[in-house]
Amino acid sequence: MPHAAPFNTIEVVKRTSNHTDAKNILIIGVFHGEEPQGEYVINRYLENGNLSDTKNHLFFIPCLNPWGKERGVRGNQNGVDLNRNYPTKNWIETEKDENYSGQNPASEIVTQQMIDLLEELKPEIILTLHAPLKCVNYDGPAKELADKIAEFCEYPVIADLGYPTPGSFGTYCGIERSIPTVTLEYDDKEDYESIYKKTEKIFDWLAVY
Repeated sequence: MPHAAPFNTIEVVKRTSNHTDAKNILIIGVFHGEEPQGEYVINRYLENGNLSDTKNHLFFIPCLNPWGKERGVRGNQNGVDLNRNYPTKNWIETEKDENYSGQNPASEIVTQQMIDLLEELKPEIILTLHAPLKCVNYDGPAKELADKIAEFCEYPVIADLGYPTPGSFGTYCGIERSIPTVTLEYDDKEDYESIYKKTEKIFDWLAVY
């Protein structure tokens, strides 16, 4: 499996803290190109400069899949769903539909780069921003974290989405590496202003958690 790719296709915006006990928190938008809400809320939050008193180190990836976002499609330029491409124990090659896993686990450069980035950052909390299921999903030891995030957005907490997700980022990080991993699924019928206000509260809380 190719590995050790340079971090030249993933934009990571860092907001670091001077606190000696700061946690590393990773926040990711736009795994899927037709779910642009994450990029919007991350960029707006960063532009508003809300992080002057942060206790924790926050690492933002506004858009993991710019190719898909530009075209409004789920997958990347190879037709691969970046949330089915991780080298998990349950990875399988799937049909070439919108959830296509790729021919091999970590076949995509951005997946390889994310694996390396996780090794470098060693995040203690991960939050990914998706749509349209209107829920807070979690993997690994993240139930308490998911419950708190749900208070801010008034979405239900769901441990199991009810369908298989082989090769998912949540399985790779949360289940197999025990990193508390939360997937915030926005309601895609909700206006961006409402989405932002909810997410701003979540980011503010994570900054001092």
